[in-house]
Amino acid sequence: MKFLHTSDLHIGKRLNDCSFLEDQKYILDQILMLMRQYQPDGLILAGDLYDKSIPSGEAVTLLDNFLTKAAALCPVFAISGNHDSAERLAFASRLLEKSGVYLASVYQGKIQSVRLEDEHGPLFLHLLPFIKPASVRPFFPEKEIASYDDALTAVLSDLDLLDGSRHLLVAHQFVTGAQVCESEEQSVGGLDQVSVSHFEAFDYVALGHIHTPQQVKHPFVRYSGTPLKYSFSEARGQKSITLLELKEKGNCQITLLPLSPLRDLQELEGTFAELESKDRLHEEQKNDYLHITLTDPVEIPDAAAKLRWQYPNLLKLDQKVWQQAAAHILEGADRPEKSLPELFAELYEKQHEKEMDEEQLALLQNLLQKEGLA
Repeated sequence: MKFLHTSDLHIGKRLNDCSFLEDQKYILDQILMLMRQYQPDGLILAGDLYDKSIPSGEAVTLLDNFLTKAAALCPVFAISGNHDSAERLAFASRLLEKSGVYLASVYQGKIQSVRLEDEHGPLFLHLLPFIKPASVRPFFPEKEIASYDDALTAVLSDLDLLDGSRHLLVAHQFVTGAQVCESEEQSVGGLDQVSVSHFEAFDYVALGHIHTPQQVKHPFVRYSGTPLKYSFSEARGQKSITLLELKEKGNCQITLLPLSPLRDLQELEGTFAELESKDRLHEEQKNDYLHITLTDPVEIPDAAAKLRWQYPNLLKLDQKVWQQAAAHILEGADRPEKSLPELFAELYEKQHEKEMDEEQLALLQNLLQKEGLA
C-alpha cells in the first residue's frame, strides 16, 4: 500500500510581509502531479494546513481547491496542527469523509482510525490531531497528565498494536531529538517534547510540526518537512514529499521525491558592486527570495532599494560593516581605559569613516548624562 506523506502546508504564510500564496499554489499543483504519477492509495497531511488559526479567504479557497482535486485521485488523511484552529477545521468533516477526505481536527477522547486492506491484510491508519495536556486531561481524569509526554502516553493507551496487523500513525508533535529551524515555534525548556519511544510499535509514523525533513532514531518515524522553505535557515536544504510503501508487516520502503519551488530561498554575500553586477546570478535565479549580506567596509545608503532593481524579491538585507563595528566596540568595552563616550565615538567613526563633530559630541554627552551614563 502506497502513501504520499507531507505536512505543514502553512497556507497563507507570509515571510517578511511577502505573501507565499502563489508559491503555495504552484507547489500544491506539483504534489497533485506526483499523485497522478505514483497513484498512491492515500495522501497524508500531517497538520498545520493553515498558517493562522483564522486564515484569509484566499487561503481557505486554495486549500479547498487542493483537497477537491486530491480527493478525486485518492483518499486524503489529514489532521490539525498547532497553527490550525481545530474547531474551525472540523467544520463539515463528516461530509468531507463521504468525499474521501478523512479529517481529524479535534481530539475527543479517542483516536480516529481508518481500516484499509490490501493483499497483505488489514492496515489501520490512526489520525491523531495536535494535542496538549489540557485537551487530554478531561478524558482521563484518573491519570496525572502534567506534560505533553504524559498526554501522548494516555492517548496511545487506547490502541491495540499487538494484533499482528500493520499500524500507521499520523501525528503533529515535537519528538525529542528532532532538528529544528528558525521558522518553527519552540517552547521554553522543551516542555512540548515527547519521547520517540512511544512510536516504536508502529509500522510507520507520519509526523508534522518540524519543518526539516528527517527521521527520528528510526527510519519509520519520519518528519516529511514542509513542501516549501519558510526561513532562510533552510536555504541550503532540499524540499521533498515522502513516498511510503507498506508491504507485509515489517517491510516499509521510503523514497523522497524532490519538490521544485516557483521561487527558491537563497542567501548571497558580497560587495555592493559585485551583487549589482548583472553576471552575478542566472536570470532565472534573480526572482528568487533573497537574503543578501553586504561585505563593504562602509555602510551603503539605501542599499536595499538600489538592489531591488536587480533583485525584486529581496526580503532581507544585512551589512557586515555594522557587525564588524559592533564586534570592535565590544572588544573595546573590555578595556577599562575607554569611556562610554569614546566607545560611541569610535562606533560612529567605524560606520561613517569620519569623526563626530563638536555638536554631535555635545549631543551625545547630553544624552548620556540624561540617562545617567556619564
